[in-house]
Amino acid sequence: MNKDLTAGKPDSVLRRFCLPLFGSVIFQQMYNLADSFVAGRYIGEKALAAVGNSYEITLIFLAFAFGCNIGCSVTVSQLFGAKRLRDLKTAVSTAMLTTAALCAVLMTAGLLFCGNLLHLIRTPADIFPDSELYLRIYIWSIPFVFFYNIANGIFSALGDSKTPFWFLACSSVANIGMDILFVKVFRMGVAGVAWATLICQGISCVLAMLFVFRRLKSIRTEGKTPVFSFHLLCRTAFIAVPSMMQQSFISVGNIVIQGVINSFGSGVIAGYSAGVKLNNLVITSFTTLANGVSNFTAQNYGAGKLYRIRQGHRAGLKLVWMLTVPLTALYLFCTRYLVALFLENPTGTALHTGVMFLRIVAPFYMIAALKLVTDGVLRGSDMMSKFMAATFTDLILRVVLAKLLSGYFGATGIWIAWPIGWTVATVMSLLFYHFGAWHGIRSGRGDILP
Repeated sequence: MNKDLTAGKPDSVLRRFCLPLFGSVIFQQMYNLADSFVAGRYIGEKALAAVGNSYEITLIFLAFAFGCNIGCSVTVSQLFGAKRLRDLKTAVSTAMLTTAALCAVLMTAGLLFCGNLLHLIRTPADIFPDSELYLRIYIWSIPFVFFYNIANGIFSALGDSKTPFWFLACSSVANIGMDILFVKVFRMGVAGVAWATLICQGISCVLAMLFVFRRLKSIRTEGKTPVFSFHLLCRTAFIAVPSMMQQSFISVGNIVIQGVINSFGSGVIAGYSAGVKLNNLVITSFTTLANGVSNFTAQNYGAGKLYRIRQGHRAGLKLVWMLTVPLTALYLFCTRYLVALFLENPTGTALHTGVMFLRIVAPFYMIAALKLVTDGVLRGSDMMSKFMAATFTDLILRVVLAKLLSGYFGATGIWIAWPIGWTVATVMSLLFYHFGAWHGIRSGRGDILP
């Protein structure tokens, strides 16, 4: 069901829209958590290190998928808010054609250079074969990942956050079962983890795309709808390319950091793999809720209701901070038990690494949440250059400080870099937001304060 986000009280509108999104991200993270959990519990610590090591490279591909999602979602949201339904359909088909071409390029590059990338991050010899095997199988799932993200972005743009939730819920539960089946019963090792994820993502993608076509068919428009529009491609690219660059640079930065981590050995890699999976569960949850704020902003921006954007920002912060408090407490007081879930017979180094990482970053989750929600508003209102400036500052600080501080404090220095980057970038995002187009607007009449 399509939902107009330009009407109704922002608090209740965002709550109803974002809660299914939060449920979706929980199941989305179950894909990654399941891989790490099964690898660590049923294969061994080195298998967990191999999956975690490859994960940093898969984030490069996910960065492009995320950019396609955001670009299509924001464009379709703005067109939906402006009631330009014919252009909306053209924007969707244009995004799909472009995504297909992009997938072909990325798959070819990935298959040719995945070994080089693993060497680039100094993957230890004892986990290199499993890392490469997992990565090569993952690359074949790229079309499923991309088109599922496109479908998810379209549903969100139309105000429907429930349909993607049900797809993810079913496929994620199936993925856990298949992970265990392939690894424990069929003894397929790391390959079993990768194939289980590929199959479940494929089924989820096909079903989601079928529902998208059905939804678009139900939207009535006059005349023949063009399949491709260069103008709409440029408009989508204006949002998508900076988002891809943002996520890609973050991924490249994470790869550089992973290279620093790899110099400390497989024990530290395994502990970091467990800790960063748990951290990503939180950050991805915040990001998904922020994407909901971005859709809310885009629809209202397209409809010219700028006064609702400030209300949406406040409502989004209330929602995400309600989530932040219990998650921070959980990660601070139950750290050792959470990290141990991923390790069958953990070494002291692995367990200590995961615990130390989470205890350093978790107290700063409220700051990270504030930045991500504010970034959602910047992105939904086409303030992409400012959005990128804050994001790149965060990344550059984390990479540079990780290298510098690791020389003084060992692996602990790497973790200290995270909250510093978050804090500085949050200040920048808030300053950009304060001077947005909605600055001074106080009512539905669009009055401007003198």
